[in-house]
Amino acid sequence: MFDIVISLAVMLLCLLALVFSQLAAEIVMMAGLSILLFSGVLSSSQAFAGFANEGMLTVAVLYVVVAGLQDTGAVNWLGSYLFGRPKGLRSAQMRLMLPIAALSTFLNNTPLVAMMIPAVGDWAKKYQIAPSKLMIPLSYAAIFGGTCSLIGTSTNLVVNGLLLDRPDMRGLAFFEIAKVGLPCALIGIFFVIVASPWLLPKRQAVLSRFDDLRNYYSEMVVEAGALVGKNIEAAGLRHLPNAFLAEIEREGQILAAISPQEILQAGDILRFVGVVDSMVDLRKIRGLKPAGDQIHKLNAQADQRSLIEVVVSDSCPLLGKSIREGEFRSVYQAVVIAASRNGQQLKQKIGDIVLQAGDNLLLEALPSFVNQQKYSRDFYLVSLVEDSNPPRHDKAPIALAILLLMIILATFNILPMLQAALLTAGLMLLTGVTAAQGLLKRLDWSVLIVIAASFALGRGLEQSGAAQLIASNLTQLAQGHPWLSLAVIYGVTMLFTELITNNAAAVLIFPIAQATAQNLGVDFMPFAIVIMMAASASFATPIGYQTNLMVMGPGGYRFSDYFRIGIPLNLLMWLVTVLLVPLFWPF
Repeated sequence: MFDIVISLAVMLLCLLALVFSQLAAEIVMMAGLSILLFSGVLSSSQAFAGFANEGMLTVAVLYVVVAGLQDTGAVNWLGSYLFGRPKGLRSAQMRLMLPIAALSTFLNNTPLVAMMIPAVGDWAKKYQIAPSKLMIPLSYAAIFGGTCSLIGTSTNLVVNGLLLDRPDMRGLAFFEIAKVGLPCALIGIFFVIVASPWLLPKRQAVLSRFDDLRNYYSEMVVEAGALVGKNIEAAGLRHLPNAFLAEIEREGQILAAISPQEILQAGDILRFVGVVDSMVDLRKIRGLKPAGDQIHKLNAQADQRSLIEVVVSDSCPLLGKSIREGEFRSVYQAVVIAASRNGQQLKQKIGDIVLQAGDNLLLEALPSFVNQQKYSRDFYLVSLVEDSNPPRHDKAPIALAILLLMIILATFNILPMLQAALLTAGLMLLTGVTAAQGLLKRLDWSVLIVIAASFALGRGLEQSGAAQLIASNLTQLAQGHPWLSLAVIYGVTMLFTELITNNAAAVLIFPIAQATAQNLGVDFMPFAIVIMMAASASFATPIGYQTNLMVMGPGGYRFSDYFRIGIPLNLLMWLVTVLLVPLFWPF
């Protein structure tokens, strides 16, 4: 009894801390794990088993896969190809959720969300939509799609495996669950699109392009290939986040007041005004490169160079000279690709800008420039711009081919998901799609710790007997009515999915539901379908489903944000599922 009380108290305290305190989720979850360990509810091996769990390790390896897609610009291509150009928030959510749900029907939803988080983040920035309005819909759409096929989520495979283990039961066909999953997905997507303006927070909103006084002036040249023949709108240069296209220089002539229908030509020099982040984004657009020939004289490959922000001091030896006259590249082994001066819009070419004290310069150089010039009297400030390495666009097809290989291997069960992800990550490194250097920084350690620790809290409920006690008592409430019993099984599974994990909840409730069906003398299949749906359709907490947890950081969410939109959605899915299941799988 002591173990039951401790397990329930720890779970309750963790939930309260996550909802009402400002403590980081990983700190709260690790504190809960420690209490269960020191109180003897869990042994050391049980408490830390989550850190060796296949699901957690798969998510970790998938960060490497995503790094390869980001480093080659493939993520941006996927985002623009799948999502297009939305006209507003609801349009954006519909363009996001429908293709993600469709893809999730055929792909495991965890790697799909891992792959799409950076693409959705860039897409949100481009169209000035708060990421908090899109990240939860991304996770929910992947969950909806996962309920439409046998392989869409691991929960479906787990429950189907339990069915096949019993000689008197049959397994499910590939799309059999779609009879209830597809209506739930369509209703759920409609609910999110309609209700999200009120139920989703607006955080990390994109700044106006005029909010930052450091509006850099930059020149980019159109290369032969990707952008040639496209107009400004189609090339994605019309709605740049925190930047705008000021003018085009074409064969010595200046084109101002540029129309969205202006056709780009090879050799066009495009002059942009924007903040630092927008300068980073410009370098990621395939078909654009910094203007001028100095950039090609740097003694380093493009993917090894980064952007570095400096402020010119009053003792810089190049004061009063233009960037070209002062031979900036030769002196500092760095090329100026953008400049800012007290918020003024500079009109001359980058090389013709005469340096003054206080000028902000954006340089392309090796990261070692920071250490070399950190204490130099030539600059007041030297700061490396994170994630500013230019994409390896030439390796994007390789990255997509490797990703497709992973999808095929996992979808057709040629390899388990973890092995497929490990093979994919290894190929990304071996082919040079992404570099091993700095790879550990690309992992979201807080997400991984919360996933691992949540397994311990769930194991505490199971190990102590608290989960079994709660489930048994709740199922007695149905009082022998099949439809009411079905509703209770869904509710209990849903509750445990939010508190432990989807697969653990399904495994825990399966024998209880089977006993309930036998006592009622009815077919067990409706109960199996309900367990699949309830264990997969988890929306009310980030710890209930790992895709919810994965979008928590990128969306800037708090724990309570999931309650606000997830609880009504859970109740809606509960109602729809319990009404539909007996129609397709009669008692």
